[in-house]
Amino acid sequence: MEKEVGLDGLGDLALHIILSKLTPSDTARVSCVSRRLGVSASEDSLWAQFCSQDLHLSSPQDHHGNPLPSFKVAYQLWREAFSMYPWPLVTRVKRCWDKLKKWLSNNFPEAEATLRRGASESDIERLQTLLKVKLPLPTRLLYRFHDGQEVVDDKENSRRAVGSLLGIIGGYSFYNHLVNVYLLPISQVIVETRGVIRHLGFSSRSKYVMLAASSAYSEKLFFLNCTNGQLYVGTQNLPTDGEMIPCVPSALIRSVHSLHGDQQQDAMLLWLEEHGRRLENGIIKVCKEQGVRSINLFPEVPPLCSTAVTKGVQVRASAVFVPEFSDLQNEVEKYRFAYSIRMSLLAEGCVFNGMTFGSCQLSRRHWIIRANEDIISDFSGEAVIGKFPLLHPGEDEFVYQSGTPLPSSSGSIEGSFTFVPGRLADPKGSPFEAQVARFLLQKPDYVF
Repeated sequence: MEKEVGLDGLGDLALHIILSKLTPSDTARVSCVSRRLGVSASEDSLWAQFCSQDLHLSSPQDHHGNPLPSFKVAYQLWREAFSMYPWPLVTRVKRCWDKLKKWLSNNFPEAEATLRRGASESDIERLQTLLKVKLPLPTRLLYRFHDGQEVVDDKENSRRAVGSLLGIIGGYSFYNHLVNVYLLPISQVIVETRGVIRHLGFSSRSKYVMLAASSAYSEKLFFLNCTNGQLYVGTQNLPTDGEMIPCVPSALIRSVHSLHGDQQQDAMLLWLEEHGRRLENGIIKVCKEQGVRSINLFPEVPPLCSTAVTKGVQVRASAVFVPEFSDLQNEVEKYRFAYSIRMSLLAEGCVFNGMTFGSCQLSRRHWIIRANEDIISDFSGEAVIGKFPLLHPGEDEFVYQSGTPLPSSSGSIEGSFTFVPGRLADPKGSPFEAQVARFLLQKPDYVF
């Protein structure tokens, strides 16, 4: 008959393996059984594993990034700091911020530097008391990790900065319209929300709070509904009748105030998770324009960005939905879109009729614009935004933006540019048309 062996009779390695299969809570309970188990359950390598699994920590630190003496202490302090929240939600929010900060660190460190230290529970309670709202749990947690961005330009922290393009949400420009969206710190949320209630005529009992806005010269405002957890962005009619568009599919929002289970997700968390996915997958990138870097919301990869090459001329094209210029009450121009065109001459130069030329110059454009599948505009004209770009091999893309309204939430643009080999003043051959492959105009499920 084989002799039974208790946990105390196992070797150190076997005991470590068994304990590593337990949850941190069960491991803490087992440590109370005997002195040997208490010693084994206190090994920092075990808690390093728990910290890695739950919090993706590679070194012991608290939620503010301060170093700690051991992983066991780190895990205990994390659990204590967020004891009022469902733990699965805490780990999910941390993953969301980790993904964003990793991308920012690698691609846009100057924007990462604007992220503020996490807000305290008293900061959040002050906001809720002054604005008479109850923030959804995911949004509360997002602010516990980072209290928005520090991009305001006055000591009172009481107005939005003008001209900063360091918003982690990013933006776009076309014509004289420039937006760049950043996350407001709690102090600004309070000031801006009060201003909106007063100036836009919102009810004093409104449960909306402004959490994000454009820091550039054009206004774009985002509001969280604290009751249903949806995030909204203002349209052209926001100042007159409070018209807004939801930013996240409503069907995905659930349990925004529940302290039980692991299904809590409001629009703010979903929005930032989707933004992180787009950044991580290279759908949107940091671009430099007139010497200033910013996150550009024009898509860079297919199927949202089209590419066509004709006789060495490459044209890339994509569009973004512009909610702040949309007018849901206008049946003809209900939805507004901006589009970006990037043209360049590939390394082989302009290849035409068996000959290679070192340059070519644009002379005309032709656009076909559709709402759904119906052509609503078919026009030709000289130049683009008053310019006749001259392309040379290996040079940076010539980029320009424009915009168009649509009566429907989806459509497309396609067309061509007429180029002349050489230059307009000294043509080396007959004009040719460089195709612009069809690209979509689509009101997206997630509006940024």
